[in-house]
Amino acid sequence: MVTPADETGLVKRFTSFDRNVRLLLVNQFTINAAFYMLMPYLAVYLSGTVALASWGVGLVLGLRNFSQQGMYLVGGTITDRFGYRAPIIAGCALRVLGFALLGVVTSLPALIIASAATGFAGALFLPAVRIGLAEAAGPRRLEAFALSNVCNRTGILVGPLIGLALTGIDFRLTCLVSASVFAILTAVQIRALPVQQTSRQGGHLLHDLREVLGNRRLIRFALVMTGVYVLSFQIYLALPLETTHRAGGTVMITVLFATTGVMAIVGQLRLVRFCRRHLGEVRSLAVGALILALAFLPLALPVGSTSPWRFAPLLASAVLLGLGTMVAFPFEMDAVVALADDRLVATHYGLSSTITGVGILAGNLFTGTILNLAWSARMSAVPWLGLTLLGLICTLGMGNFRSIRQREKTSS
Repeated sequence: MVTPADETGLVKRFTSFDRNVRLLLVNQFTINAAFYMLMPYLAVYLSGTVALASWGVGLVLGLRNFSQQGMYLVGGTITDRFGYRAPIIAGCALRVLGFALLGVVTSLPALIIASAATGFAGALFLPAVRIGLAEAAGPRRLEAFALSNVCNRTGILVGPLIGLALTGIDFRLTCLVSASVFAILTAVQIRALPVQQTSRQGGHLLHDLREVLGNRRLIRFALVMTGVYVLSFQIYLALPLETTHRAGGTVMITVLFATTGVMAIVGQLRLVRFCRRHLGEVRSLAVGALILALAFLPLALPVGSTSPWRFAPLLASAVLLGLGTMVAFPFEMDAVVALADDRLVATHYGLSSTITGVGILAGNLFTGTILNLAWSARMSAVPWLGLTLLGLICTLGMGNFRSIRQREKTSS
């Protein structure tokens, strides 16, 4: 059934939601804009200015992501018990500290601490934002999640452009400016987020955790999504490193990120509507995984390091990574809500993200190491073919889910 909102423009669709949803969507944009001022350039900074080996870069980035997704269970439990206001404010404040540290430290242990702090900050506020959207949007949650991805991608578009100008001066300046934006955002959240917005769920903490850990379908789903996240994360690790290896700079990295941002702004909502009508939830997730798998094949093509076309495979890969993300992730957010049977949703989301966070840490360490070995051995196609194989396995794994909403049907 087509809702009236389906026929309106992006701005009208945004304004059709109530104040709480709009506020959370604006939060998503600002958080991502500040985050992506520096994230596209962090791998290059660590491997260049700081002179970390590829495995060290993979470790720092992987620990940041693990500290975020691996600790979502903590953030989700806090959100279920105290509402979404407190974790959003605390997470933004902690990211001020983390990004400021990234701008002033250079030793590996200190970088790990700074990276872990920025990651745990995300573990606090991101589940809270997403669960707040699910609660506030009600039956329109899939549309809200799609708009959330538009806000995310708009931040991905705007942030690197600002970061490019700042990094041209000094990457450390980029870190400090990003920290300042989060400081302002923290103050705004304290003033603007509604105080009485708690829907404390659940009973004893251990009982709630046993209930969530007993959801085997959610765990199987999270294991499959782990591979999908590993693939999508390579736009932050493998693509920037490969761009540098092909004698590219920050401008080319910015182009890659800007491309995915424009794609989401232009086509995210239309794509979600098309997939919902013609594919359904499970097939959309499988198609998204397949597109992500295919994204690495262009990079396996033999292109000379001095060829004028050496960056074309990178652009093709970024386009496919952006498209796969646009297809899969809005449905992934909605699937977790469905698999949780609308109970302890944030804790279920936290468990799912903890599982994927462990996988991303291992995947990044492996990818960073293999890339370095492949360049040394002049076997540059091997990592990309391996990532493609991982994506095909995820596609088959997602196809084994006949219906994400089985729990809902059973309970009704």
